[in-house]
Amino acid sequence: MKGQLTSDYDFDLPTGLIAQEPLPDRTASRLMVVRRASGAIEHRHFGDIADLIPAGDLLVLNTTRVLKARLLGTRSSGAPAEVLLLKNLGDGVWEAMVSPGGKLKPGRRVEVGAELSVEILEITDRRTRLVRLITPLRHDEAIERFGHVPLPPYITRADTVTDAARYQTVYARDGASVAAPTAGLHFSEELLERLARLGVQRADVQLQVGAGTFKPVEADDPAAHVMHEESFAIPDATVDAVTATRARGDKVWAVGTTSVRSLESATDASGILRAASGDTRLFIRPPYEFRVIDRILTNFHLPRSTLLMLVAAFAGYDLTMQAYRDAVARKYRFFSYGDAMVIL
Repeated sequence: MKGQLTSDYDFDLPTGLIAQEPLPDRTASRLMVVRRASGAIEHRHFGDIADLIPAGDLLVLNTTRVLKARLLGTRSSGAPAEVLLLKNLGDGVWEAMVSPGGKLKPGRRVEVGAELSVEILEITDRRTRLVRLITPLRHDEAIERFGHVPLPPYITRADTVTDAARYQTVYARDGASVAAPTAGLHFSEELLERLARLGVQRADVQLQVGAGTFKPVEADDPAAHVMHEESFAIPDATVDAVTATRARGDKVWAVGTTSVRSLESATDASGILRAASGDTRLFIRPPYEFRVIDRILTNFHLPRSTLLMLVAAFAGYDLTMQAYRDAVARKYRFFSYGDAMVIL
């Protein structure tokens, strides 16, 4: 049965299709419409999303903010070093990834700026580091002042002032993600207001996106893959909105795979969504029975990735891979700053 092995999720992607820059207009990207019932694939523009969402349906958005988590500095030798902040453990202590790993041992420091250095405290079981921020500033102020936008590894350029705004959704509120919930990057405030006027409902979740989102599945049996841990939160208001939507017979639209995983992580086997917060390692892949999601809006994902497997679990393996072949043939833009797909 296709879709059970990691190798089933390989596809050829010309590097020229990997979007390196955001479009000038957030809503100007293309939109592939994939209809599960008929297998039909349509090619539209993102602004058409307003024609596809009926009044009464519910959009679920991940409101996490992207942290300027990439700290660039030097070691005592003067050689360059990098610290990528992953998880705030309190009192200026973070779990982080560092480079070069072999040089940054406990007790050593990375000088980031005149008012920020990073001390390496210990090596964790998973080879990350515990680090301490040393600064006279508030920790959040120091990160904002000296940190860089943690652009994904497939964007092969340094971050710019433009990225500080564009690698962030217009509805981002708080949190400390090291990657954007990229399906939401296509929405402008004007488009969200238009949807609200048309009667489309909205609810929010949070999932703090970790660096593991870019980690390919290396084992050929996906069941052997160790899923990255990410923190999520579902508030009572979102539970109420989802419950009311389902009671009316309207549809729940998850904006991005992070919204999918948040909602599915907080839904029990009988399909009841409950307010919750905590960590999730939920790995959605075929076969998987979705309990609360009716529609998914997403971007185009990496080969052999957990995100592509999630899409295949929802749309079906064959239809998903056909959609990706069509996207390559029609030169859709891929990954974080790329085009969008909606699965109906």
